[in-house]
Amino acid sequence: MAELIEKLKEIGLNTYEAKVYVALLKKYPATGYEVSKLANIPQSRTYDTLKALEEQNIVVSTNTKPVTYTPIKPKQLTQRVQKKMNSTINYLDKHLPNVKEDYNEPIITVTGKQNIQDKIIEVIQNAKHEIYMEVWSQDYKIFEQELLNAYNRNVEIRIVGYDNFQSRFGLVFEHAFARDIELSLGGRMIIIAADDSEGIIGKISSLKNVTADTDIIWTKNKGIVFIIKEFIVHDMYLIDVEENLVEQMKYIYGKGLKRLKDKVLGSNATYMIH
Repeated sequence: MAELIEKLKEIGLNTYEAKVYVALLKKYPATGYEVSKLANIPQSRTYDTLKALEEQNIVVSTNTKPVTYTPIKPKQLTQRVQKKMNSTINYLDKHLPNVKEDYNEPIITVTGKQNIQDKIIEVIQNAKHEIYMEVWSQDYKIFEQELLNAYNRNVEIRIVGYDNFQSRFGLVFEHAFARDIELSLGGRMIIIAADDSEGIIGKISSLKNVTADTDIIWTKNKGIVFIIKEFIVHDMYLIDVEENLVEQMKYIYGKGLKRLKDKVLGSNATYMIH
């Protein structure tokens, strides 16, 4: 019985209201005096409580003397609460997102190998339309099944793949110089943009048992997600142009695009990003 009282309190009744309603279910119609005895509450509080329940249309009184009280059926009560709760939830779903006004989604750092993997999987599972991704082959294997699941639910998959990259699905642009890039950065970049609404960018350390340099940032900030996607798209442009204009690119920029890299990064650059 105590549990019933607690559950009725969870749907909005106070302690006295819950006790009175349960008492009336035991015996109705009943007078205020009878309800007081059945509910084991002071008679002075019983009439106040019955009046409150009447105002909520949970109890109905008669015009007789003495006045008697009858509860609505339990199914009527639960259906009414459920309808009100559904209406409230629908309202909140519709209007709460509009409260943020000029609010910008935060940029959150995620550290630790397992936390990073979990967050990347979450982003892949959330995707409904498209995923743009840059990833090394050894890291891709961890997420391959989730990406395949996304592909099978008609999510477009476009990947810049590093280090002898192979995939059975999606559109893949294979990036050269993977080993040089990993060596110069001290790790493997992983970059994701999903549905223009969720993005990840970061580095997975190449050193074993090192976590300090293994972190990513995750965000739903649309401005940052746009930049992440643009980075991936421009890599895809460059890879495709280079593959189709191999000799021309070599003639203009030299082997490994050295003259282009010197122009953009400087001849004394200690790292390379493409």
